[in-house]
Amino acid sequence: MDTWEDDAADQRACLICGDRATGLHYGIISCEGCKGFFKRSICNKRVYRCSRDKNCEMSRKQRNRCQYCRLLKCLQMGMNRKAIREDGMPGGRNKSIGPVQITEEEIERIMTGQEFKEDAPEHTWGNNGDSDHSSPSNGASEGNQPSPASTLSSNRSVEMNGYTAAFRDQYINTSLSTHYQLLPHLFSYAAQSGLLTPQPRNLYPQSHPLVLQLVAAEDLSPLTTPMLIEDGYKVTQVELFALLCRLADELLFRQISWIKKLPFFCELSIEDYTCLLSSTWQELILLSCLTIYSAQIFGDLANVTAKYTPSDDELQGFSEDGMEVMERLIYLFRKFHQLKISNEEYACMKAINFLNQDIRGLSNISQLEQLNKRYWYVCQDYTEYKYPHQPKRFPEIMMCLPEIRCIAGKLVNVPLEQLPLLFKAVLHSCKSSLTSYRTDPSPCVTVSSGN
Repeated sequence: MDTWEDDAADQRACLICGDRATGLHYGIISCEGCKGFFKRSICNKRVYRCSRDKNCEMSRKQRNRCQYCRLLKCLQMGMNRKAIREDGMPGGRNKSIGPVQITEEEIERIMTGQEFKEDAPEHTWGNNGDSDHSSPSNGASEGNQPSPASTLSSNRSVEMNGYTAAFRDQYINTSLSTHYQLLPHLFSYAAQSGLLTPQPRNLYPQSHPLVLQLVAAEDLSPLTTPMLIEDGYKVTQVELFALLCRLADELLFRQISWIKKLPFFCELSIEDYTCLLSSTWQELILLSCLTIYSAQIFGDLANVTAKYTPSDDELQGFSEDGMEVMERLIYLFRKFHQLKISNEEYACMKAINFLNQDIRGLSNISQLEQLNKRYWYVCQDYTEYKYPHQPKRFPEIMMCLPEIRCIAGKLVNVPLEQLPLLFKAVLHSCKSSLTSYRTDPSPCVTVSSGN
């Protein structure tokens, strides 16, 4: 398996600049150049400046022109700074195979040097010493000029003022603020990345049976929780909350059954499975609601929430955390609807998200890393084989996972009594996107046969 995975890595493109990738470095597939740049930036506690709009193009030829935007993209795409040894020497174990999600505040602290303030003086670094001579396919570029220093602006902070008005517009008119900045990595990657033209190829022989095993472990049957309401019936907040609890119970039970059917079930201890499930169950439920059960969630459940009318006090008291979760969920729904995730991709995404080595209390981390790496490559291999004309599909799919983790983490901060209003607002907004969607019972395609 390792030989196959190493061979597969040779055909990948760096998620930062599009150069030829050499494997998984600090959590994501990247080239030697971006790997070295990220390591030097973190180990040397460097603070960069962008003289433009902090949205510079990242390609093999342009990546040296702005180190600020290069490091920013490394962090946004999920490079894990904690996987770098503190002494900067080789030999440290990569603690996260998949991308890691850090908050905008954490990124801001790194980019401004606040995280290094105790150990490093405030200083603006130029491009000296950071040319990418380590990349196998790098050549000197005429565009590799240093970026002049400029004053760091504060426009990366996310303003929450005005979200109340935006929420009311969303609730009444299904409109959405156009300056939403919480998911830049999901929508900007395709425009910024210069990947090579895809070449038709065969699926690796190991990939197909592994994908089929994962799909076989899934319960793809419709949810059994009743979600039909008589015409004219007014649903109360208590009734809607009770329905949401019953749905969560059924979905959680399905996740427990799924674990027992996993092809690698015997490779980990019950204690590790318990630890993994207790930390990821919300993420697994959210992922399933956005994919295999979305027809019921955004159809039947949306019809129920439409019969619930929140009071003025509920609308006025809707929390800032609830508003942020609402907007993130709406954009994530639209992303999933656009991608139309297949059953095979969903099964791989779910396994990758579940096999999270960063969870505390795990005993067999090395085995988790191997399993995560296995299904990471399987998912990429399948996606690139099945969708050869969508070379950016795999990174777009993978970058949905840290966003799901982020949303699940923020959901716990939303007061329980606000969940009915949150679900009503999200489902009400997403209904406007379902006109064409209703012709298909599910955005997931059927399981492929052959190959």
